[in-house]
Amino acid sequence: MQRLVFAFIAGGLFGAGLFISGMTDTTKVQGWLDVFGAWDPTLAFVMGGAMLPMALAWLIAARRRSALLGTALPPKPSTRIDRKLVLGSLLFGAGWGLAGLCPGPAIASLSYGGTGGYIFVAAMLAGMIVAPFVRTRLDKPVPAE
Repeated sequence: MQRLVFAFIAGGLFGAGLFISGMTDTTKVQGWLDVFGAWDPTLAFVMGGAMLPMALAWLIAARRRSALLGTALPPKPSTRIDRKLVLGSLLFGAGWGLAGLCPGPAIASLSYGGTGGYIFVAAMLAGMIVAPFVRTRLDKPVPAE
């Protein structure tokens, strides 16, 4: 129960932060990505404001054996740059640029985002279902000619 309460609080803070910062406003996000047009640099402060506490959290977590609630900490992610990482980054960036949403803000905006938000989330869920099959295909070695 305690874990659910903390998850609820963390999710609420995350959603409120996305809303207050403008990350759920697709025109603001697209303005951030329009570097050669009507560029809106304000989201740089949002991203910087998110990276600084996360860097601090990583430093603290590196010294701990377990999380505050006693559960095991997840292993460090791989630093290897491979096809899956590059392809995933390209798809994420293309989706973010075209729609002005990424998963967190898309879910946060469902309450007021209109039909476009529902279509985006449906497409995102379809992508999540298809992704393991694509990942399996990418993991197969390419036959030598």
